[in-house]
Amino acid sequence: MKRQRKSKDWFNIEYRRVQNKKLVVTVYVLLRLSVIVMLVAQMFNGNFENVYTCILALLLFSLPSLIERRLHIDLPDTLEIIILLFIYAAEILGEIQEYYVIIPFWDDILHTLNGFLFAAVGFSLVNILNRNKRVMLELSPFYMAVTAFCFSMTIGVLWEFFEWGVDTFMAKDMQKDTVLQAIHSVTLHPEGRNIPVHIRDIADVILVHSDGTQTALGVGGYLDIGLIDTMSDLLVNFIGAVVFSIIGFFYVKSQGKGKLAKQFIPQMMEDEPDPQEE
Repeated sequence: MKRQRKSKDWFNIEYRRVQNKKLVVTVYVLLRLSVIVMLVAQMFNGNFENVYTCILALLLFSLPSLIERRLHIDLPDTLEIIILLFIYAAEILGEIQEYYVIIPFWDDILHTLNGFLFAAVGFSLVNILNRNKRVMLELSPFYMAVTAFCFSMTIGVLWEFFEWGVDTFMAKDMQKDTVLQAIHSVTLHPEGRNIPVHIRDIADVILVHSDGTQTALGVGGYLDIGLIDTMSDLLVNFIGAVVFSIIGFFYVKSQGKGKLAKQFIPQMMEDEPDPQEE
């Protein structure tokens, strides 16, 4: 009987929590329907790689609710909606609709948001441990902010490793190239010295193949293979991580009174007391 009451109470808690997340559910349903329509369209067009991307997006949409159920963590509505929109913007708009190519700063916007969100996740993890009486951990607001920042940057670096691995072993181009009109390289020094040779006003690059044929790239300059994109991603990730770390610092300093931070910091869900057990 006690177990049944506990299960019933937990169901009621979950039901009331879902009732308060009507906006989240609406956004979730609309995005999911949009992806399903996109999936069907890509199947008819024979773009099966995009079909897999749609399936991945649908699976990722389920992560927030799965995390909440499994870990008993309550994600704030604002954070949950941003996560859903982030997944849609990255997988559907970015990959399938090619916003990464069409909109110049689309990738930078997402990586900035990524840095912000993962700083919030890292901050919440430390915040939960700080509040847990069974864990001997008490970090100052400054060290909590530093931990959140380091967590976000670590995730950013691991993602760049992933992009490099996909490009290297699967012949993709997740690390987008950058066209440069000037390069500086010690490799081009005629005597092999550690002195950079400066080449400016590059209008085009001609490729010479092993059979002697030549191909002009026609991109208006030298083609940088991924390096600048990677550094740009890490830089904007850094900016997003710093912004939230500062917000989190003042949130703890004010003893949880900051309204902005509360919209992004997950909290542990606590079971409501069972009056029949008291």
